[in-house]
Amino acid sequence: YLEQVEAIQRLDARIILMASRALARVAKGPADYLHVYDRVLAACDRPVILHWLGEMFDPQLAGYWGAPNFDGALDTALEVIHRNQSKVDGIKISLLDKDKEIAMRRRLPAGVRMYTGDDFNYPELIEGDDHGFSHALLGIFDPLAPAAAYAVGQLGQGNAAGFRATLDPTVPLARLIFRAPTQYYKTGVVFLAWLNGFQNHFVMLNGAQAMRPLPYFTDVFRLADGCGLLRDPDLAVQRMKRLLALYGA
Repeated sequence: YLEQVEAIQRLDARIILMASRALARVAKGPADYLHVYDRVLAACDRPVILHWLGEMFDPQLAGYWGAPNFDGALDTALEVIHRNQSKVDGIKISLLDKDKEIAMRRRLPAGVRMYTGDDFNYPELIEGDDHGFSHALLGIFDPLAPAAAYAVGQLGQGNAAGFRATLDPTVPLARLIFRAPTQYYKTGVVFLAWLNGFQNHFVMLNGAQAMRPLPYFTDVFRLADGCGLLRDPDLAVQRMKRLLALYGA
């Protein structure tokens, strides 16, 4: 952690402090998390964004914050933030559970932001409620970029109805891309990047392009088209046909 913090700060870059597989593996309980985060945050020269990544995204992070349940983990995460408030800009929580995100959001100290990582329920979390809202920092906003940019602009102008009218139709696509096993969501993101011409192949590290079945890709294609997210339909159709041919369809 400290080596990476030093390297990033030397470049005057922004730090997002990711959850650590190594810490999850060796920590004996909440006290170890408090010790590590206190030391690392003390070394940061400006406020950082913490990331609480759930085990549905990475099974090696099970039991993070030293507790077997959400309530215990939440208490430890909040204690880290309270003890180091001047060094924490906000926290991104990626547990795919809107109630857990809202519960934490309402307990954050003043000035500390909640960045939503809920790729299932993002429209209502970003719109917020009478007690606050979540800032958008989502993996799904990569393939949704045009719709997301327009929607957030509408929300910034006070047009909540226009924001929801734009983003709500994208939720089925997001839930499909991030369906279990969730750690393979990148397959859908890269697939859409390929369809849209942002890369010239659909090959991923460790063969991750094969981690989803063919019906997944055809459904992603249909839903993305329905949301107007295929920027060059002719190219997308050509590449989709190429993929289908590989499967003998």
